[in-house]
Amino acid sequence: MRKSILLVALLGAGFVTPGMALAEEAAAAPAAAEPASPHTVTYNVGLFSQYIWRGMTQTDEELALQGGIDYAHASGFYAGAWASNVNWTEDGGYQESNSLELDLYGGYANTIGETGIGYNVGVLQYLYPGSDVDGAIETNATEVYGGLSYKWFNTKLSYVVSDEAWGVDDAEGTYYVEANADIPVGETGLTVNLHYGVFKFDGDVGGVDNDQYDYDDWKVGLTKAWANGVKVGGYYTDNDADFGPWTLKEQTEEQFTVFVQKLF
Repeated sequence: MRKSILLVALLGAGFVTPGMALAEEAAAAPAAAEPASPHTVTYNVGLFSQYIWRGMTQTDEELALQGGIDYAHASGFYAGAWASNVNWTEDGGYQESNSLELDLYGGYANTIGETGIGYNVGVLQYLYPGSDVDGAIETNATEVYGGLSYKWFNTKLSYVVSDEAWGVDDAEGTYYVEANADIPVGETGLTVNLHYGVFKFDGDVGGVDNDQYDYDDWKVGLTKAWANGVKVGGYYTDNDADFGPWTLKEQTEEQFTVFVQKLF
């Protein structure tokens, strides 16, 4: 502001040099826009009435605090980390001390030409840091995945490449295929969420096939989102798993979950 006042005084006195005039024109001209960065980092944090994963509660129907960080490059490459509290690892007798799931992932996502069809491939490592029970099967798991999407519909295949996974031995070859639809309701900010998944376990232990763990799951939900990154919602989930092979009965029961989440 002080510089502008001085310039007005000089103009009023007729004291203007060519250099000063050019300087003023340059100052008045809009600054050239800086090129957009190819790097994007986003964060999310949420409070859920429970943690549901593939149709089963991971927190014994108790509160779950979740959050993550994601990096994306304009080329399509991405990486991220996400965490939530869990208690199935202790309650199921797999670990003596553990209350955390940490997921590390990376991959590549892009579209196929001008078709509007998106694809996504990557690898996901599930980690449950803590003290394992002697002789218990490993809870950590590694999956590779691939998916396709079009508008509000997407489908994904996740394939286990680790020998042990989530307390199941000889699990390599286990896969989970899912179909999801997130349907916007006009301009209301509301989205209807639909999901169906099929979990197929491979391998056998002592001559007993791991397919005893197979099940399907489904979800129906509704989400409301605002421009400031806040989301609230709720969803109903259920599955057709038999209680017998599963350690915790509540994992095979129908559930209703509500949540509030912030994206930034």
